[in-house]
Amino acid sequence: MLTKLKHKIKNAEKGSISYSDYISLALYDEEKGYYMKDRKKIGKEGDFYTNSNVHSVFGKVLARIFSRLVEMGILPPYICEIGAGTGRLANFIMEEWKRIAPGTFEELYYYIVEMSPYHRKEQQSVIHDIDNVLQFQSIAEMKDKIGKFSGIVLSNELFDAFPVDVLQKKENEIFEVRVAMNDENLVETLVPCENAALLDWLRENNITLKSGQRIEIPLAMNGWLEQTGDWFEKGLMFTIDYGYTKEEWMEPIHREGSLRGYYKHQMITNPLLHPGDMDLTTHIHLDALIEKSEKVGIKLLAMLKQYQFLLKGGILEYLQEHYDPNPFSEVSKQNRAIRTLLLDDGISGSFTVVIQQKNLDKITDQDVLMHDF
Repeated sequence: MLTKLKHKIKNAEKGSISYSDYISLALYDEEKGYYMKDRKKIGKEGDFYTNSNVHSVFGKVLARIFSRLVEMGILPPYICEIGAGTGRLANFIMEEWKRIAPGTFEELYYYIVEMSPYHRKEQQSVIHDIDNVLQFQSIAEMKDKIGKFSGIVLSNELFDAFPVDVLQKKENEIFEVRVAMNDENLVETLVPCENAALLDWLRENNITLKSGQRIEIPLAMNGWLEQTGDWFEKGLMFTIDYGYTKEEWMEPIHREGSLRGYYKHQMITNPLLHPGDMDLTTHIHLDALIEKSEKVGIKLLAMLKQYQFLLKGGILEYLQEHYDPNPFSEVSKQNRAIRTLLLDDGISGSFTVVIQQKNLDKITDQDVLMHDF
């Protein structure tokens, strides 16, 4: 990967490449990209954990919500998960749906859009009810084969892995932070920003940088939402990810931005280390996500912290009162997982759930979330 990056930088007009180009290569290059290589990335043997690694109860709550919406006649029994990773979450959702609502499960189709060949193979080995599942490499492929989609669109830590550009304000001027070479090492370099799309994004989102502040610009997220708005005809969209609002981005603690890496479960502050072997991630712009979605007809229904979403979704109904001296029993493990997921300073305090609707103008958040806390 480093050789490929060196070649690209050497042949670049300015002797540097944008951060979005760097991230695209480091994560998604067909041969050397982190997500495209045949190696474990998620879980104990990988570089990071996701919600579905905590316990199957996370997927069980989603299954309760989704199956109820189908049984109420609000939605057809179709789910499309974008970036399903190992397939564990999909499997947990389908197993619980089959248990609690076997009638609608027989009608369920679970579509997965996954660009990583390695993850597509993992999904096939993990998901038990494979007859209910169809995999696609991209939304474009899915649209080409089955047309526009109506139902539930689900993503769990999708946008945080999208390529971003980086801007920094210095001495009252906006600079683009780019990637260059110094001897044999990748380094950052600041050049006056000439990319009108990046400056337009700041203006459109009413963001004024303070001196010394840097921020990630999610043009790739905007492009994805435009494509999705055309493909997604009717239904609900559930986005689970970590991110900040405009107000939070302007807090001093976030003045360095959020771009970072995860390598063997260690957070790496320098995103230029281990290219192709390290996950790269950013906090997403929640307000920008909502506002751009509105422009393509996908309207906000609710935004809440993950632990609030799980409470309203009925997670406490999976908590079992018992005395079990065996801490490794399934009941004990599930009870511990529920407590872990409900700690507001734990994993669920870091994640936000954004629920949006398209062409379901009469639906309310109470229709989606069963419990009021």
